[in-house]
Amino acid sequence: MPYDLVIFDNDGVLVDSEPISNRLLAAYLTELGHPTSYEDSIRDYMGSAMHRIHDLVLERTGERLPAEFDDVFHQRVFEAFARELRPVEGVVDVLEKLTAGEVPYCVASSGSHERIRVGHRTTGLDRWFEESRIFSSQDVGKGKPAPDLFLHAAERMGVAPARCVVVEDSPLGVRAAVAAGMDVYGFTRMTPAANLAGATRLFSHMSELTALVY
Repeated sequence: MPYDLVIFDNDGVLVDSEPISNRLLAAYLTELGHPTSYEDSIRDYMGSAMHRIHDLVLERTGERLPAEFDDVFHQRVFEAFARELRPVEGVVDVLEKLTAGEVPYCVASSGSHERIRVGHRTTGLDRWFEESRIFSSQDVGKGKPAPDLFLHAAERMGVAPARCVVVEDSPLGVRAAVAAGMDVYGFTRMTPAANLAGATRLFSHMSELTALVY
């Protein structure tokens, strides 16, 4: 096997949360006086840690988002998750095959630990991800495109970066994986292939992934 560790992004790769969260983010920013379309949110914020949303709004408008922004946004997201969230199609089969083949894997997400766990409990993916397999940008203080999160996950899992492959669906995540010295497979289900041009390989459905990592 070419890799000793498969590192999954979470939103859009394990759980089908990007349409939900970006719809709500666009609506909330617009509500606060920062007109944002769903397409704008996908382009500018998909794959981002929360601090990047604050930073970009401040940079573009000179205004800070309210102190309660993160709490209000996450409350709206979690309520929508309870109604709508599903696993990404085919990802359960991938996890079953990795487990059966004893291939180490983990998740490294820009989202908070709470967001990861809520999404996994809601979709039933929590059975595949015990505490030791979950890493968040909260652990390192700097989200993607910095390589810190992926390097932290590899270190905690005891694997050299060059022996890791990252599964990502955002340009920020691809940049982070490349900066970490890891191969990265770009998932084009929601993201145009051209936006993931730095990826080692591209694939469009989870059914393709198992053959790529073995």
